[in-house]
Amino acid sequence: MKTFYLQNKINRKIIYQDQVLYYFSGTSYLGIDLVPEFRENLIIGMDQYGLNHGLSRINNIRLQIFEEFEDFFAKEAGAAAAIVMSSGYLSGMAALQYLKPKAQQIWVAPDTHPAILPINLKPSPKQSFQDWKDSCIEKSKSLKDQRILILGNAVNPMIPEIHDYSWLEVLAQSNEVTLLLDDSHAFGVLGYEVFGTYSQWKDLPIHLMVTGSLGKALGLPAGIILSNQQMIDEIKQLQIYGGASPCPPAYLHAFLKSQEIYKDRRSRLFQLIKYFGQKNEMPEHVYGLSNYPTFTYQPGSWAEKLEQKNYITSSFPYPTSDDQTVNRIILSAFHTARDIDTLWFHLKEISNSI
Repeated sequence: MKTFYLQNKINRKIIYQDQVLYYFSGTSYLGIDLVPEFRENLIIGMDQYGLNHGLSRINNIRLQIFEEFEDFFAKEAGAAAAIVMSSGYLSGMAALQYLKPKAQQIWVAPDTHPAILPINLKPSPKQSFQDWKDSCIEKSKSLKDQRILILGNAVNPMIPEIHDYSWLEVLAQSNEVTLLLDDSHAFGVLGYEVFGTYSQWKDLPIHLMVTGSLGKALGLPAGIILSNQQMIDEIKQLQIYGGASPCPPAYLHAFLKSQEIYKDRRSRLFQLIKYFGQKNEMPEHVYGLSNYPTFTYQPGSWAEKLEQKNYITSSFPYPTSDDQTVNRIILSAFHTARDIDTLWFHLKEISNSI
């Protein structure tokens, strides 16, 4: 696939060398940064809090907006407490740095995000989540009173596949189980409103910590950690927390002031997902879920054929450059029904030409 170097923002249409390209890729599932009201709230936040905040969170000069955001997000997500950091990767590394020394066993799901993946543990990308789950249950039968740390994603956006973790209740019957879950591709889409999947798993008899990037559907250059009060307080004692600058506070202000906008964008996204599914007359070539905005398609040669028709989809080898290319159509709330109609027209045209 060709690489496009742009000098303007990404929208449903992008301009490349005076050519209009229709964009069905990326992770801006809600397209929030293109909403004028959100941008206005962001500008107000910049006027109030500045463009950046390079101080440590433990500095004696502090901005209250960080605690306001954390309290609000934690409450809505169903968690006791939260930490907002400058990225999802830093949040994941902080969570892992805290939890890893406490574990006697670490079991890693096949599609675990690198942000919560220990350097010396490499899960097999060829193993299915179901097979991994079955192996975990089988291994647990011979263990007792072990401290087991489970690492995984809420969703594998590459297939796509939404993961169920209710089976951890079985492991917890004889062992102490902690789940560290990456919600990067769930925030804004899955779970309760835009707050991810924490509330789905909080009543399991386990220790739960959810982390992830807020820079995808929510459009914030930030990451977050959600958990109980004790674990959050103890993470705040780590150097990785005190030594890091936080995210730009204006974005947190914009988020808090834009809740109705987020709800509207999420509703619009699900309408588009439903519409796309209704138009799908070739499920043998295009596959997706009824509640997630990514759809895989095959054969791989279609990616180049779509590009020739000025349609850019997600197409790259995953999880490494040596692996097979994964081809996906990714919807955003910035798309229109007509965008979907014309995309399906070209997909059918390509299919009929084979």
